[in-house]
Amino acid sequence: MDYTLEVKKILVGVDEAGRGPLAGPVSVGIAAVPAGFNIKKAFPGINDSKQLTEKKREELYEIAVTLKKAGTIDFCVRFISAGMIDEIGISRAVKKGVWSGVRKLGPDSKKVTVLLDGLLHAPPEYSQETIIRGDATEPIISLASIVAKVSRDRLMCRLAKKYPEYGFEVHKGYGTKKHRDVLSRIGISEVHRRTYCHF
Repeated sequence: MDYTLEVKKILVGVDEAGRGPLAGPVSVGIAAVPAGFNIKKAFPGINDSKQLTEKKREELYEIAVTLKKAGTIDFCVRFISAGMIDEIGISRAVKKGVWSGVRKLGPDSKKVTVLLDGLLHAPPEYSQETIIRGDATEPIISLASIVAKVSRDRLMCRLAKKYPEYGFEVHKGYGTKKHRDVLSRIGISEVHRRTYCHF
């Protein structure tokens, strides 16, 4: 089923996860629902992903997967690699992910309203609103934040198997003391952000 052709108006939420880690990609989550869809009812307890336990995030993510398979909602994730972040900077990397994801889920800009967290912006042809702390106040942005966070955490756990010495499964690439100690001992991997690892 072509989700975008089945509904007349679409509400899209956008948020990112992993802006600050020393390793791994930045993850941009984009979620889309039909206008008027009751997100709070479909996703009990939904909130900003950072305010939820890992178990709750996983539970809500699985609801999203089920609803996507049923054609009720849609979502996608855009990963921008550490190498790309080093090459173009984090702000441009996030923008690249936002624009790509929004255009995928809402190709007809006339049908779409985009709500974005923080200082994010959609392509200019879209009706959009940027909301500070939107990940905690707007359910569609909360859903995007959960999709971004869970997808990135799962990816970092997969990378942990390839690079077991770094402990990615524990800190997800963030600059914990343990992570920094390992870096000072053995150096960076190919999934580290070189521009972030000056210490």
